[in-house]
Amino acid sequence: MNSYTVQVASQEHFVLAESICHEMAESAKARGTGIAKRSPEYLREKMSEGKAIIATDDVDGSFVGFCYIETWQHGNFVANSGLIVNPSYRQFGVAKAVKAKAFELSRERYPEAKIIGITTSLAVMKINSDLGYEPTTFSELPVDDNFWKGCQSCVNYDILTRTERKICLCTGMIFDPNEVKKTDEEKDEKWIFLKNMADFSQLKKFKEKLLMPFKPKGKSK
Repeated sequence: MNSYTVQVASQEHFVLAESICHEMAESAKARGTGIAKRSPEYLREKMSEGKAIIATDDVDGSFVGFCYIETWQHGNFVANSGLIVNPSYRQFGVAKAVKAKAFELSRERYPEAKIIGITTSLAVMKINSDLGYEPTTFSELPVDDNFWKGCQSCVNYDILTRTERKICLCTGMIFDPNEVKKTDEEKDEKWIFLKNMADFSQLKKFKEKLLMPFKPKGKSK
């Protein structure tokens, strides 16, 4: 594997938008879970605004990893969305490096904002937990309709609407800058608790069982 560089994306990375979008779509298919679809134009807009983080191969400049920043409710909430890693670079810490850089950028640009996320990925939950996020209910997330519109392309969107945005297969997480900083020991304890509660296969089965009444029923023959 070649070395790579993680940085704030700019116009020089516009050419990579297509390949990033393609990998987002392929990842969603492979996982069988939702990921908000974004157009190359949308990603380029984020790049031009300085609201995206990209990792590129130091040899050929190809896409290695990507993530972008979104804000809601006058900047009171920030999310590091669309985290994706080139399959050839997975298991090498790219996701953690990109997410950490996006978190750092979010704290610099929006120091008073709560940083939020919703995910079905245990790996992302671990990264978020290490950064200081904590599990949260959907009621603590933005009420802004534009935030939830990002879920419309998800295969589980019907569940979200049927439960009136109270629960879905995703787990909500939040970082509140107003909270007292936790020690490393406290973070480890929190992660052990989260992992025990959110083991992906068990969590998914539990939520699917819980949400059965909200799923559309097939027609009887």
